[in-house]
Amino acid sequence: MRLTPRPVAGFFFIACSLAGVLALFTGCKKASTRKEGEILIGFSSRDLSAEYTAKLSEAVVDYAKTKPGVRLVMVDAQSDAQKQLSQIENFISQKADVIILNPCELEASTPAVDRAKAADIPIVLVNQVTKSAGDAYIGSNDVDAGHIAMEAIAKQLGGKGGVLMIHGIMGTSAQLQREAGAREVFAKYPGLKLVDHQTAAWDRAKAMSLTENWIQAHRGKFQAIFAHNDEMAMGALLALERAGIKKEVYVIGIDAIAQALTAVNEGRLDATVFQDAVGQGQGAVDAALRLARKQPGAKENYIPFRLVTRDNVGEFLPKK
Repeated sequence: MRLTPRPVAGFFFIACSLAGVLALFTGCKKASTRKEGEILIGFSSRDLSAEYTAKLSEAVVDYAKTKPGVRLVMVDAQSDAQKQLSQIENFISQKADVIILNPCELEASTPAVDRAKAADIPIVLVNQVTKSAGDAYIGSNDVDAGHIAMEAIAKQLGGKGGVLMIHGIMGTSAQLQREAGAREVFAKYPGLKLVDHQTAAWDRAKAMSLTENWIQAHRGKFQAIFAHNDEMAMGALLALERAGIKKEVYVIGIDAIAQALTAVNEGRLDATVFQDAVGQGQGAVDAALRLARKQPGAKENYIPFRLVTRDNVGEFLPKK
């Protein structure tokens, strides 16, 4: 049985707010009309249906509103690299001053970067990268995220035990780098065994189904699950709870989304790795304005990941 999780109130608000922004900017005629001297930023978000990406995109939108003389046009690529390429081409035709790209995939989104460069429009990559380097990158080192998560597992298991790894969409930079970081830790601890690893494409329901299958196939052979994001970690958690074996398995994800933080606070999810969506979103706007104004600055800005456990989760929970 598969469940489609209901979004938490905060995420529902974010999604609805961003949907309104998209509706506002869908018309090309409206988007291309601007005041003299106004800076036009085109922003292609990877997928607004994902909670972390929605939060990052909200940060971009809200922060851009605070900048005088700036107009932001945001579109949703819906995890479709071809759609994202078309969106970048539209920004080029609208003569955007700068483009912010949250790439769908490492290779498939590369042509979008190349088109912008060919049109001599600066492009900022945020959260993920492509084969072609942007004029600036704002995000975190996903190798570090994989390393942090697997080190937490190694500590919990005393360097020995079976581990399952749930990948994000194969070929995305986050998936590749988080796997690379995890494998560095496996090499460090010979007693850790990768029992199985498959993709659930960043999706909670798919991760739940995958974990249900793994429970049937590998029960008793694994003591931890590393999911490349919290959506999939929550899916794995639900499957383990339903099977009545959660106490036997340590589960960790990445992103520190609202539901994951609540689950850590309640003692259900063991840990997550915090990724600063607001910091990345605001940093992307700052980098875009610097490039549009031809001002100097760092080409890469890395925002550190942080391990979140029940001991420190209070630092990350929303303030009431």
